[in-house]
Amino acid sequence: MADPEPFYAWASSALSAIQGAFGTDSPHVVAFQRELDAIQNNYVWSRRFQSIRGVFLGAKSDIDGGYLFNLQRSLSGEVFGDFVSSAKAALADGHHTVAAVLACAALEDALKRFAISNGLEVDGQTMDGVVNALKSKALVSGAQKSLLAVMPRVRNAAMHAEWDKLSPQDAGSVIGFVEQFLLAHF
Repeated sequence: MADPEPFYAWASSALSAIQGAFGTDSPHVVAFQRELDAIQNNYVWSRRFQSIRGVFLGAKSDIDGGYLFNLQRSLSGEVFGDFVSSAKAALADGHHTVAAVLACAALEDALKRFAISNGLEVDGQTMDGVVNALKSKALVSGAQKSLLAVMPRVRNAAMHAEWDKLSPQDAGSVIGFVEQFLLAHF
């Protein structure tokens, strides 16, 4: 039997960590809470303790195995996809400047997240800096590297309201690039 005071101190911290990592409705949280709820009269029998510990170790294994990061990357990809869809709709409606702003925002954030996920320190860097960091570590290459070289110019024009420097083709090229980048990396 486990001593209730240190057990509940650990269980509270563990539950909080699992909720923070996976959300309150995740299977890990539900299983952990179910095991806690099954404890009667504060007697934590060895089998119950092993069950709760097993749920915690399963959550830890998912985090250590990269599942949590993959989930975050997938959700980021969905958000970026929404930006791209909106950009495509704006371009189709003849609003290429709006399309460029949306597509460039999605691309810049995706590039930064991709760089960070690959261990690069890019906080506070411009898009040029992020692109150069990715190139220096060979995280982009071939046609992707060549196409990416022109994206900061379009991004700067879009984000600094230099509308006369943007064409519908610029917006379309960013949209096409970011779509392919998201498919490949998110």
